[in-house]
Amino acid sequence: MSNRNNQQNKQAARERLRAERERQAKRDRTRRQLFVGGAVVAVLAIAGGIGYAVTNMDSSDDANQKWRAAAEKKTFAKPANTTGSQGTTVVIGDKKAKNTLHVYEDMRCPVCAQFEKFTGPTVLKDIKDGTYKAQFTMGTFLDDNKQMPGAGSKNALSALGAALNVSPQAFLDYKEALYAPKNHPQETDDAFANDQKLIDVAQQVKELKGNTAFEKAVKNGTYDRWALAMSKSFNDTKDVDATPTFKLNGKKLEVGENPPMTPDQFTPLVKQNLEK
Repeated sequence: MSNRNNQQNKQAARERLRAERERQAKRDRTRRQLFVGGAVVAVLAIAGGIGYAVTNMDSSDDANQKWRAAAEKKTFAKPANTTGSQGTTVVIGDKKAKNTLHVYEDMRCPVCAQFEKFTGPTVLKDIKDGTYKAQFTMGTFLDDNKQMPGAGSKNALSALGAALNVSPQAFLDYKEALYAPKNHPQETDDAFANDQKLIDVAQQVKELKGNTAFEKAVKNGTYDRWALAMSKSFNDTKDVDATPTFKLNGKKLEVGENPPMTPDQFTPLVKQNLEK
């Protein structure tokens, strides 16, 4: 294939990603508006001075009952390798790194999966090289979409907490595996709500393969309440209304109104905004 055709294919891929990104942003804005307008019914559980919202819950649904129970739990387990009173600050990389890339994602988000496919290796390399340390704030708003409600975002986030409790590297590797094309479900498929699906994917991660403590934490929902706290942290971020969103040292990285999706979009923006 000629270089010209390669460039044309790359441009076509970018256009597809851009179109999908725009559709995702519209869905996200609608979700935010419904939440603010009161169209989404929230169940608030007050514990430790913090309220957690569990939306669109039908008491007859097993998954929703699980998350209602999680919100009302008196005990709170936060993963190792986190900071903050609720463990919602997750920073991975060289602590001495001057720059910080803040990543906002939802585990059911198809555009996040596309970013991870194209540019995820670049982010992992940058973290390893000390270009920046990375902070992760994960949302679960796709579970609240009335057209395709579910619990997969929350359940996958809880499982990520179990991976983070093993090690930061296990968190990164597991997130990469969950977003991989062979594992990531369609947005309308709530496959991540199934604990066994999450455990099966974990067998592709060195530190999690056959890890009985990790599997027990997933099955027992050890970090369910932490996942709700992390989701609330995402919702409380005023200037983030879509996923994926990236901030470098507090400044959004954008190509027009969209996030950079490919390495040739992402890397130049990073270089332009690094603090020396």
